[in-house]
Amino acid sequence: MPYFIYRVTEQPIRLLKKLDQQDSYRDASACTRRLRAELAEGSKALIKMIHAETELDAEDLLNQVREPVPQPGDD
Repeated sequence: MPYFIYRVTEQPIRLLKKLDQQDSYRDASACTRRLRAELAEGSKALIKMIHAETELDAEDLLNQVREPVPQPGDD
């Protein structure tokens, strides 16, 4: 399964823009770090890497709302 790299912006609406696709984790991780370093200071965009079978699956996973992980002491 390939790794997809996206720019995610939240304002005014959530937008996903595919930036790259890599077959190995090492290459995808290096590309993601490079793209994050190139982001403008104060940018609201996020660079996300996702492992999925297809581009459609990757976008579906990125659009799912995830519950926050409980922290120790949370009741």
